Amino acid sequence: MKLKLFFAVIATAFALNVNAQSGFEYVQKGEFGVTLGAGHYFGDLNTKAGLNRPKPSFGIFYRKQFGNYIGARIAARYAQLGYSDTYSKNTYQKLRNLSFNSNVWEVAIQGDFNFFKFVPGDWNHAFTPYVTLGVGLFSFDPYSYIRGEKIFLRPLGTEGQNLGYKGRKEYGSMSFCIPFGVGLKYNINQKFNFTFEVAHRFTGTDYLDDVSSTFIGIDKFSAGSNAAKLQDRRHEIDNGQFLEGQQRGWSKQKDSYIIAEVGISFNLSSYRCPGAN
Repeated sequence: MKLKLFFAVIATAFALNVNAQSGFEYVQKGEFGVTLGAGHYFGDLNTKAGLNRPKPSFGIFYRKQFGNYIGARIAARYAQLGYSDTYSKNTYQKLRNLSFNSNVWEVAIQGDFNFFKFVPGDWNHAFTPYVTLGVGLFSFDPYSYIRGEKIFLRPLGTEGQNLGYKGRKEYGSMSFCIPFGVGLKYNINQKFNFTFEVAHRFTGTDYLDDVSSTFIGIDKFSAGSNAAKLQDRRHEIDNGQFLEGQQRGWSKQKDSYIIAEVGISFNLSSYRCPGAN
């Protein structure tokens, strides 16, 4: 008799809980997620905006929801970027023979706008395209290789920054970026979402690739130094050298990069009375 009474109490409590929740409205407060994708660089070595050398990226983010259409997020990402003149069909670039790689660490604040009403757990509002716009900071440190040896380029002053050539100064290892892109968001169930996003980063630097302005001539560097070898790598092609003042990059246009990523996010939620404000 006591056992039957115990199970009756448990069943009643469960039923009351279900009924109580059914009387409340599900509210998505925010979401925490991870992303995996690919990054690509555009700049003085990739002048035709080629998408032929993507490199890995990953990230984490927290998004705060302000209703079903607007959200704001903070995100941290890593991306590897790189390119080489050997990929170009341009004769001048092939002779220039420059290359770089860089690890990029980015932190950004972004605002997201859903085109459709998005409500996790409601299959009538489980999908939306969206646009995103934000501002962030990122660090970069371009490097290249000589006979397999990894050499960081910024300390070398390959365009005369360390020599004060024509007032040129060493560039910093950080810059701002402005992510702007589009995405798709799909609610898998009440707890999880799937996202796909492509966002271009406009940046405040032209030295993401260590290339910006003109050659200053090999005679300005110590003979046999890494700076002398890496500021002009034409000698590896035809034993020639570019002269002082010849174009090395295009300083009037900043470098940029793009990240395409897929993500899984976990919904942070609560319940409220439908009549509550």
